[in-house]
Amino acid sequence: MDDPQERFTELYDRHYRSVLGYALLRAERDAAEDVSSETFLVAWRRLDDLPEPPLPWLLGVARNLLAKQRDSRHRRQALVDRITALTTSREHVSWDVADHVIDRESALAALSALPEQDVEAMVFATWYGLPPEQAAAVMGCSVRTYNVRLHRARKRLANALRLEPGGARPRARTVRGRFQESSET
Repeated sequence: MDDPQERFTELYDRHYRSVLGYALLRAERDAAEDVSSETFLVAWRRLDDLPEPPLPWLLGVARNLLAKQRDSRHRRQALVDRITALTTSREHVSWDVADHVIDRESALAALSALPEQDVEAMVFATWYGLPPEQAAAVMGCSVRTYNVRLHRARKRLANALRLEPGGARPRARTVRGRFQESSET
């Protein structure tokens, strides 16, 4: 057979059910069908390089695609789990995108107002999840110095987040059990 279309059609007709059956043993129907289709897409692209017999090669491609799909599903679930762990039960009940956008904007504004060293200390701890020993090594300071910087940075951020959007402090708030008046009054 010299016609690539005929060769592919014969390959597909002969092996699709086997590839789909293999995928169905390892995935849900929709995912198995996607993997089977993608397997034959790869086969079409590499039609001239297919070994004889082609079925083991096709099953190997399907196996690799299933593994990629499984890894992707695990990464997606890990992200969902992380987000879930960071949200409160109140947020699950009444989640409003606008509130989170405003919160995000406020947080970004507060972070941008902090000294670079503060932001760096917090990024190493929260974004990269570095333990103090590693973060201190990256910042070129002792662990004790890093912990002090991180503590102060978090304190400055908390104070910056307490500011209202116009830059004014709330009318009154409690600080360690004491009532404190703001500068507005």
